[in-house]
Amino acid sequence: MAGFSEIMDILVIFFAVFAFVFGICVGSFSNVLIYRLPRNESINFPASHCPKCSHKLNFYHNIPLFSWLFLGGKCAFCKQKISLVYPLVELASGLLFLICFFKECGEILSVETLLYALFLGLCFIMLLALSVIDIRYKAVPDPLLFAALFFAFAYALLLFIFKGNFAQILNLILFGFIFWALRFVVSYAMKREAMGSADIFIAAIIGAILPAKLALVAIYLAALLTLPVYAIVRKKGYELAFVPFLSLGLLVTYAFDGQILEILRFIYE
Repeated sequence: MAGFSEIMDILVIFFAVFAFVFGICVGSFSNVLIYRLPRNESINFPASHCPKCSHKLNFYHNIPLFSWLFLGGKCAFCKQKISLVYPLVELASGLLFLICFFKECGEILSVETLLYALFLGLCFIMLLALSVIDIRYKAVPDPLLFAALFFAFAYALLLFIFKGNFAQILNLILFGFIFWALRFVVSYAMKREAMGSADIFIAAIIGAILPAKLALVAIYLAALLTLPVYAIVRKKGYELAFVPFLSLGLLVTYAFDGQILEILRFIYE
């Protein structure tokens, strides 16, 4: 038994390291999406290049996270500073995959739980990319929205296939419909668009990933996080991006679901 336990511990460490490395690699690709999609540029051509001097990068300049560190945050050719956003997105992506790995595979390491972690990690990285773009441009690309929704749906579908749990697919439809109806009613009452269509997608994603009770908590938490920021930016005339707050509310609720449920039981029971 001790030998088997040691093997499992080694496997967990191996997959945890792999999850982080895979996450930063996906994060590196998401940086391409963040930079190119809002500019309507191809994600395939031209090859990776410096955003300042447009010089084509060598393969060793494209090592996620580490290349930026080794180069001191500067282009190898023009020596101009490269935005800190690039390594931060890659690091955050690695951490997102780690969170999903330990949440899904912490108790049972299997093909089933690894698939859960994979699709959730990909979904969260798409949400991260959407959040960065929304903050920068106050708009979100449809391909990223559809990708995030696809990964969330894939997770919900896996729950149905492996566990017979159809609730998350129903929640996806329900929360998407609720936000659509809310957008319609509020926009009609205010005589202007009151909510972006992207928020409907994110609500559906929240419903696909979290049970209904926790999905409501995630949306409520997103609203709470929005209020102080809105109070600040409103005075400066800035438009507030809501996608990052919904995504953060989802992440916090997903990561601390057990603790949140305990708090809810303490309050209502």
